[in-house]
Amino acid sequence: MEGGSVGSAPAPPPLHPAIAPLSYLLGRWRGQGEGGFPTINSFAYGEELIFSHSGKPVIAYSQKTWKLASGEPMHAESGYWRPKPDGSIEVVIAQSTGLAEVQKGTYDAENRIVTLQSELVGNASKVKEITRVFKVVNGELSYVVEMATVITSLQPHLKALLKKV
Repeated sequence: MEGGSVGSAPAPPPLHPAIAPLSYLLGRWRGQGEGGFPTINSFAYGEELIFSHSGKPVIAYSQKTWKLASGEPMHAESGYWRPKPDGSIEVVIAQSTGLAEVQKGTYDAENRIVTLQSELVGNASKVKEITRVFKVVNGELSYVVEMATVITSLQPHLKALLKKV
């Protein structure tokens, strides 16, 4: 290389106007959650969520969880959030279990709430429906995931409280 530095990280791209209403989600969030369901034992977990963007009209989403006591990995998923100007949102999520979700819903930028309902849960023999509600209150991100299976109606499965780091 001639007289130059090795190169620094590129400047972050400008925020696309389509994702501006959800820009409060951007960044890294960490905290703890708890899960349960009639067919499993209750459990607690650590979690990290990352919302990022590339300048396109979409937010990249990634999530990972781990056992609190050992740090052993538990679950991971990633996908994309596509907010629309009319307050609707489309979300696709691929889970490490092989399950894929297509979610549609709404966002309320003023109250910082995103509500999602599954349109499709793919590659799932037992799971029939998943809903997700994300809220930011006093700088903390909380969510509730509800699930229905072939033998259970829609009911709470996961909830967590995360802080931006």
